[in-house]
Amino acid sequence: MLTEQSKFIGLTAQFLHQLNEFVKLNCNTMKQLLLILLLISPSMMLAQDPEARLREMKIELFTPPAPIANYVRAVRTGNLVFLAGHGPTRADGTDIQGKIGKDLSVEEGYMAARQVGIAMLSTLKAEIGDLKKVKRIVKVLGMVNCTEGFADQPKVMNGFSDLMVAVFGPKGMHARSAVGMIALPSNIAVEVEMVVEVE
Repeated sequence: MLTEQSKFIGLTAQFLHQLNEFVKLNCNTMKQLLLILLLISPSMMLAQDPEARLREMKIELFTPPAPIANYVRAVRTGNLVFLAGHGPTRADGTDIQGKIGKDLSVEEGYMAARQVGIAMLSTLKAEIGDLKKVKRIVKVLGMVNCTEGFADQPKVMNGFSDLMVAVFGPKGMHARSAVGMIALPSNIAVEVEMVVEVE
């Protein structure tokens, strides 16, 4: 009987020792996991904060200029924001102008489409106050001022789409159309309309 009790006490002590080591190991593992989370959390927060991402990319948004005709730049209905056609407007109010395939190359058209993205984000921020409210870029219509026979509208519009994905991550992925136009207002290189879902 004493032997059985001794065995039981011995096994219990061994179990408690192993349990203690397990807890110690888990504490160390938890400490390591917490350290990793602390190290990566700033980048995770950055990825979730579109405006911080813009700052990281050295992109400054600006106060949108007044519309050039009888319309408004954005209309919100429910949880959707419909953005009017925007051109490649710079912060100083000037536009990137010209016909792609004649005055501008595909690469220059790409940069013009990217500038449209910056202009649209400026309007969107003015409309909703904080770009963190964006749940999804839903639909984009891209119109490219181009020569007859030009067929690289999608490559031009990637300047816009690449920016949306860079700023919003997966939320920036969107349905899109990219079409050629014989002319656009004020001879701008690209015009884009966008629908955005917001909180």
